[in-house]
Amino acid sequence: MVDIALRQVRAVIAACEEGSFTRAAERENATQSGISQHVAAVERTLGVKLFERSARGIVPTPAGLRYYKNCIEAVGRLEHANEEARSLAGLVSGDLRLGLMPTFTRAVLAPTLEDFVPRHPDVRLHVLEGYSGLLTDMVLADELDFAVVPAFEGRTGLKSRLLVRDREMLLSGRQRGLTPLAPMQLADCAPLKIVVPGPQNVRRRNLETYFHTHGVEVAAMLEMDAMIGTLEFVARSDWVTVLPSLICVNDIGKDDLVVNPIVKPPLRAEFIVIQPARRTLSLPARRFLDCFEAQVDNIHAVWERALASPVAANGRRRRNSGARHQR
Repeated sequence: MVDIALRQVRAVIAACEEGSFTRAAERENATQSGISQHVAAVERTLGVKLFERSARGIVPTPAGLRYYKNCIEAVGRLEHANEEARSLAGLVSGDLRLGLMPTFTRAVLAPTLEDFVPRHPDVRLHVLEGYSGLLTDMVLADELDFAVVPAFEGRTGLKSRLLVRDREMLLSGRQRGLTPLAPMQLADCAPLKIVVPGPQNVRRRNLETYFHTHGVEVAAMLEMDAMIGTLEFVARSDWVTVLPSLICVNDIGKDDLVVNPIVKPPLRAEFIVIQPARRTLSLPARRFLDCFEAQVDNIHAVWERALASPVAANGRRRRNSGARHQR
């Protein structure tokens, strides 16, 4: 049996994910002809065509796509073996490049760093804040080891797992006059003047689907992919926004923003960890995510206590009483 070199396997993976020998060569720091030759050599060895070639690029054949999936699993197992050997030696070091959305940098990141950094001083952390489109592209380009983004359909070259399912909250300024922590049906607040993320954001599509499905009237919509600006504008105006509970936990009991859980039905957001399909998470990445998920659990526990408080209970009673009077 003729062996296929690892560099040839990586060429097939890169070609499949990039859809172009030229882009695959750029990613692998190789020449276009070199990548093409590696792929052709694999095809000759296997006796099967892996890609359809045209002026527009390359597309994997069914055999090529299956071979690609097996290759990324094999390369992942090899990297996992390397990481396991390092962990047995007690080595938690190296660079860790991760991407987080503002949903997580505002309240989850700081306590995570407070836990992680003293325990792993030899890990060089690089944290990038961005929105889902940018972070996804950077993971695909191998510029980030992983990122946390809203759940989406998936893309070739990525693997993912569910990280958290979070409850969405209505945020408003004091002049809206809402009772803090009282459960709120969005249709009762209509017509809404609402700040939403841009159309490329997965959460935007989820919000619009919710509004349409549950008869939430929107009087005006302002697109803003700037989290600090969104929060400050809402606090100063009669506009509202909808954000995950993880980002607004520190607003409980504060004077500038009012937070209300959305009910009937509740609105939830799912967030996933994405990473390059051809790589396994390093030991520093796994340790960071352990700390990160522990802080997410802590924040959810804070919300459980807050929503079970007398203030929230009084808000529920007032809302139910108002609904009975309307009937």
